[in-house]
Amino acid sequence: MTILLVEDDKNLVASLTEYLGIEGYTVCVSSSLREARNRVGDLPSMVLLDWMLPDGQGIELVREWRQQGIQTPIIFLTARVELIDKVLGLELGANDYVTKPFEPRELLARIRAQLRQPRPARESNNAVIEMASIRIDVAAHLVELRGKRVELKKMEFKLLRMFLENAGQAFSREELLTKVWGYEDYPTTRTIDTHILQLRQKLGAALFETVRGIGYRFQPKNDTSSANVLRADDNGLAKNLQDEGVS
Repeated sequence: MTILLVEDDKNLVASLTEYLGIEGYTVCVSSSLREARNRVGDLPSMVLLDWMLPDGQGIELVREWRQQGIQTPIIFLTARVELIDKVLGLELGANDYVTKPFEPRELLARIRAQLRQPRPARESNNAVIEMASIRIDVAAHLVELRGKRVELKKMEFKLLRMFLENAGQAFSREELLTKVWGYEDYPTTRTIDTHILQLRQKLGAALFETVRGIGYRFQPKNDTSSANVLRADDNGLAKNLQDEGVS
């Protein structure tokens, strides 16, 4: 198996290349973001990624690759030990987070644990997603409900796509903002309420469940409502948003 090591510390690169080589892994090295971007098309089995690199931050690569549908497992190797950094790295798509200095045996165990996990195939931009009478044509950026076209704005489309690809999973508002809007364009959590309201109006209220104390969940088994029927709690939300001038 091939491991892509994105690291500019030459001593660490040499020691990890030797250690992982003894364990049967082929290690390819990139010392910058630019080099890593050129290599990921080779589809390594695993990526070991430093946070601070000469031409930017490793977190940029995580965001880019996940948005491109690249599901290769990524483990951060970094000296950043703050909890907020760990949370950010994991929420944006890294699979694990190892702080420097570390024991090579622990890293090896974490690599093996990640490689044992089943991985979805790389996402295609030509994908068609169908669920609960909803059909999404990703390449054409089209949405149909029971065969009839539904007009969605850009972020409504992205939010719906994320829900369908993770049907039944509950997400907090913060998770939805991070996954759909991205860290750099992070709006307020009220934005999520607005977009959920719009999706309920256009596609069916019951499909988008409110999970109290958490956030929202797409539940395809609830495909029983009209696209124009609002839930009782939506009426209050719509009024509050209108009063606040949110649209």
